[in-house]
Amino acid sequence: MTITPTIFADGILDANVSYGVARLTLAQTGPEGKPLAAGQLVVPLIQLPGIVNGLTGLLKQVETKIREQQAQQQAGTPAEPTSSAFRFG
Repeated sequence: MTITPTIFADGILDANVSYGVARLTLAQTGPEGKPLAAGQLVVPLIQLPGIVNGLTGLLKQVETKIREQQAQQQAGTPAEPTSSAFRFG
């Protein structure tokens, strides 16, 4: 089993492209509410559209799931037990 680093980020401090590589400096909200650097995501520019499309697809799936849950609540239909975690394929 390969261990990969996990970085929690709740924002982006900086993004730039140089020499065909996109570099995104990820941020975490610090103790005084100010963003602090958490790590850097480095992606070949040619792969950036695929990553953005993947994140956009995930966001659309999350929005759909939220709308479905809201519709069930408004209709008074008992919703399935929910978890704060879910996986999309």
